[in-house]
Amino acid sequence: MTEYSHPRALATEEVPLIVDQFRRAAIHARQAGFDGVEIHGAHGYLLDQFFKDGINDREDKYGGSIENRCRLAMEVIEAVSTEMGQERTAMRISPVIDHLGATDSNPHALFLHLISQLNKKNLAYLHMTEPRFNNKGARGLTDTTENCSKFREAYNGVTMLSGGFTRASGMQAVHTGAADMVSYGRLFISNPDLPLRFAINSKLNAYDHSTFYTHDQFVGYLDYPKLSSEEIKQALSEHRKTTDSAIHMDELISIETSSPVCAQALRIPRPC
Repeated sequence: MTEYSHPRALATEEVPLIVDQFRRAAIHARQAGFDGVEIHGAHGYLLDQFFKDGINDREDKYGGSIENRCRLAMEVIEAVSTEMGQERTAMRISPVIDHLGATDSNPHALFLHLISQLNKKNLAYLHMTEPRFNNKGARGLTDTTENCSKFREAYNGVTMLSGGFTRASGMQAVHTGAADMVSYGRLFISNPDLPLRFAINSKLNAYDHSTFYTHDQFVGYLDYPKLSSEEIKQALSEHRKTTDSAIHMDELISIETSSPVCAQALRIPRPC
């Protein structure tokens, strides 16, 4: 096991260095041809640690009030969007999840304030994780006392939800207006052709959670199979029996091989 350094609070003068690291990461992403950048402000990571008063006990301009605790995130958004463009910059938050000890005494007020500030930007989308997120697998929609609906209503832009969605529950979320988009993580790991499988309602590969966090560069990430041609034809045949929509093989090839889908969908000029 690697020895880790003892955690400590950032000094106030160190915070701008962190902001600049985000800025430089955005430059590298742009140079590498990325369509956009999603800033991770969820699940107990650095920005979430600044958000939540269960962790943030700072006494400088980055601690105390809700406005101060949101300051770092807004500085990062400004730095990243300056390099990528606001339309190619997104933010991820987990307003109703106390993940990795990231708790807050009033998350409702905290994230409504943050969203009020994000509404002043023109971001690509706001990504929120529903409380059905868990470490045991995707189980679809569940009854919960808390969800992201109030934050969805407060945000004026495009919203993305994640958190254990299945094909059916993801479609339901979009059709009912709970979200504009739904993202998938674990299902994408075990199904590299997930959009194709969703399009024809094909069977999915089960994922092996024990291989998610390993040092192996192949096992658990690159060893899951795609559908074969015969499996595609069979699934397509079954799909046609249960739906009125016609999907042709050339469309499936487009679904399977379309990697720059964000750029095509957004149709936003890439920054130079």
